[in-house]
Amino acid sequence: MDATIIDGKAFAATVRAKVAEHVTALKSAHGITPGLAVVLVGEDPASQVYVRSKGKMTVEVGMNSIEHKLDVDTSEADLLALIADLNADPSIHGILVQLPLPKHLNEDLVINSIDPAKDVDGFHISNVGLLGTGQKSMVPCTPLGCLMMLRDHHGSLSGLNAVVVGRSNIVGKPMAQLLLGDSCTVTIAHSRTKDIQEVTRGADIVVAAVGRPEMVTGEWIKPGATVIDVGINRIDAPEKGEGKTRLVGDCHFESCSAVAGAITPVPGGVGPMTIACLLANTVTACCRANGLPEPEGLTA
Repeated sequence: MDATIIDGKAFAATVRAKVAEHVTALKSAHGITPGLAVVLVGEDPASQVYVRSKGKMTVEVGMNSIEHKLDVDTSEADLLALIADLNADPSIHGILVQLPLPKHLNEDLVINSIDPAKDVDGFHISNVGLLGTGQKSMVPCTPLGCLMMLRDHHGSLSGLNAVVVGRSNIVGKPMAQLLLGDSCTVTIAHSRTKDIQEVTRGADIVVAAVGRPEMVTGEWIKPGATVIDVGINRIDAPEKGEGKTRLVGDCHFESCSAVAGAITPVPGGVGPMTIACLLANTVTACCRANGLPEPEGLTA
């Protein structure tokens, strides 16, 4: 069996196009331009690249992009004061503080200082609680992207057995809540799960978000199942030359794709959807702030 490749890069482009359409409509009908503020503390190279990419795509869909780049030794009080200013600014509809933060800053305190209605990462404790109880919330971007791709591939997810491998607050737990919301029967598996291969082999959907390179192999997968690989891991690639590396997911792509019915690749699968859903969340937040109907198909 050759699995269908779920092209996250192409799907993300479709999502961004929908976002751009809604932004154009907001401007023409209501004179409103959604605004996204990104706060970067320090000079972590990966974070810098990610923030640049977010800013570029924000502008491309017609939204306002505001970047605040702070010194690595910025005090907690100064960071919290900036967030308070952004909370109070009506032109800012989404606030994202790039993680990880320098060690002297309390990430939980910082994230929970963001106005939940502007928390486009969906990490605020209020949004976590709202999602967990099935109420309207801001939804974490990566799980939202996974849900969008699953809905697009399957149509209805009702009644399907889903296993989420990984229990992080950022992906595993919210992913499970979203799948429950779409009437899947959901199991969360993790490093302590006994006979984990037996657990995953019973699943119609496997979402791998455990952070271990190529942990999930074809032996773990039910024939015809859909595999969503959230992992992004860099491993040595001696075949490319000394000191070279390559990106792999949490799934062993070759063996899983030989069994699965559909699978996301790494790179080019879930990754591009994360930024696309950040933009979608910003438009959703803007509509909610202004009492306007939410855009269809861009949230859970």
